[in-house]
Amino acid sequence: MSGEGITNAMKPMHERSNGLGGGFAGYGIYPEYRDFYALHLFFDDRTTRKSCEAFLKDYFEIVQSERIPTRKIPEITDEPIIWRYFVAPLKSMLASLQLSEKEFVARAVTRINTQLDGAYVFSSGKNMGTFKAVGFPEDVGVFYKLDEYEGYSWTAHGRYPTNTPGWWGGAHPFTLLDFSVVHNGEISSYDANRRFIEMFGYKCTLQTDTEVITYILDYLVRVQGLTLEEAANVIAAPFWSTIEKEKDANVRERWAYLRTVFPSLLITGPFSIVLGFTGGILALNDRLKLRSMVVGEKDDRVYIASEEAAIRAMEPDAENIWAPAGGEPVIIKVKEGAF
Repeated sequence: MSGEGITNAMKPMHERSNGLGGGFAGYGIYPEYRDFYALHLFFDDRTTRKSCEAFLKDYFEIVQSERIPTRKIPEITDEPIIWRYFVAPLKSMLASLQLSEKEFVARAVTRINTQLDGAYVFSSGKNMGTFKAVGFPEDVGVFYKLDEYEGYSWTAHGRYPTNTPGWWGGAHPFTLLDFSVVHNGEISSYDANRRFIEMFGYKCTLQTDTEVITYILDYLVRVQGLTLEEAANVIAAPFWSTIEKEKDANVRERWAYLRTVFPSLLITGPFSIVLGFTGGILALNDRLKLRSMVVGEKDDRVYIASEEAAIRAMEPDAENIWAPAGGEPVIIKVKEGAF
């Protein structure tokens, strides 16, 4: 699917954002570099870029380094230096640190974002990439030339910040490795969630509450080995009254276990999120469904949006339009080999 379709889908959503942040994530967009981590970075200046490249060369083999192509448009201004690197961890470093590839890359990303002033890694997965800026999302898509990319899955977001700044790094999606998160709403439990997740090496540096959702899902799925369904049952956990009424003893026991072991990762407040990952997406509402979300289908494609108008912009003849229940995860996976 071309990135042009997802860009056009954001046009009827214009009033849902205020021009202070727009972004996209595409999966399957780098087939020629599918075996390498694609690091997308913002730099304040050339000196910072050179310092970051020196760090990367100590830990990674850099197989390609280039500016991310953009087109000048009047709607997007004050852009930083935007660069991408396709890299592979040095085997000698993996052996000496006794780390898996993903953990090695995650630590490197955290180190750059917390210790190198003026540099931010805003995408770090394989065969995927995030593109974001200060602006309306339909303009951000044009700015990054998304019509020239093709992928099997896309996510998009228009930001309307209320109590955090609008800046390039603070636009959605937020990513770590191949996980990307877009989020509508507000996290009332942010401080509790952040304090817990930072005990495990994560650092929230991007000045918005959504960032912590990405780290929570990475911790639950990649580090703890939970399934996507189980991770959803942690962050949008069933009420205790719902657990007590569950007739299936195995389900009741599993729900109770997850609520007991990960109480600090329960996300409270109104939210709807879409998680992108290699091979699919997950969509989830808060337990009370305080934010809108609709799903539609057509042939071999599935569409998820905050409003049906966005789905109709991509597929006017979309069928089976329905709204997921609160706390009910919608998980869509690409058939094996299809991408």
